[in-house]
Amino acid sequence: MIPAFNEQETIEEVVKGIPKKVIGFSKVEVLVVDDGSTDKTLENARKAKADKIVKHVKNKGLGNAFRTGLDNALRMGADIIVNIDADGQFNPKDIERLCAPVLEGKADMATCSRFALKEFQPKMPLSKKIGNWLFTKAISVAAGKKFTDTQCGFRAYSRETALRMTLFGKFTYTQEVFMDLANKGFDIVEVPCKLAREQRKGKSKIVKNWFDYGLKAMLIIARSLRDYKPLAFFGSIGVIIFAIGTLAIATAFGNWLFTGETTPFTSLIPAGGAMLVLGFALVMLALIADMLGRQRKIQEEILYRLKKQEIEKEEKK
Repeated sequence: MIPAFNEQETIEEVVKGIPKKVIGFSKVEVLVVDDGSTDKTLENARKAKADKIVKHVKNKGLGNAFRTGLDNALRMGADIIVNIDADGQFNPKDIERLCAPVLEGKADMATCSRFALKEFQPKMPLSKKIGNWLFTKAISVAAGKKFTDTQCGFRAYSRETALRMTLFGKFTYTQEVFMDLANKGFDIVEVPCKLAREQRKGKSKIVKNWFDYGLKAMLIIARSLRDYKPLAFFGSIGVIIFAIGTLAIATAFGNWLFTGETTPFTSLIPAGGAMLVLGFALVMLALIADMLGRQRKIQEEILYRLKKQEIEKEEKK
């Protein structure tokens, strides 16, 4: 599965580089998702003889292209779906190594790690290294498992994993997938891989501005935390605000006990009271959100069964 947006220089090379025979598989098919390219990406993908090409009329973002790819790959009857970037930075020969843990039942998702082994670490600007490290740390803490690379798009998913994923991000999917699968109890393993090409051809279609990318990616992580851990997300904020409010009022009250006056802490009384009310409201909201989170799990189970039933009907035809 190759999501592509204006990758005319590399798409043909990537499609032709996908191995036709992989140990453990009877057949390998290549699916290209053209996310509204305005260059010759579609033409070159056809020239490379991709088995199936799906085109978005306009650019919808990598997250949408990824979901379109998953849906089409499942309808093609895929047992394992390997996602590889269209810029040629990853080596298609590593597909066999990447699929091995999934084939052996040791993982539900296997993801390439560029930083697991020192000898495989790519050369990149310090700002990019720091950004990758920060996001990986944030995802590791949120997911409750240590990872070394959560920004890489070279991954292998089992059919069941693909059916179970619930994603919303339009901009990207890399962080959201980790959050979604880790919180659903799926096994994720990292497979050390060396980049085939350290510098991509042309400008990045995703990271045009690191500050903008960082904000959007953090928003995805925050929304995932809100959805999967609502009690901790709202509850922790509520407890902190309630504690600050309590401290503010306690300071004014303590001053009144010793001096008989609230001055110079008089202003802390209404501010502290407002914080107590807000903190309490957020704790109540956390409990309600946790209850709604249980409903979400039921809805996701219904969605999974409907999706599976629909795809199985198509396969029988």
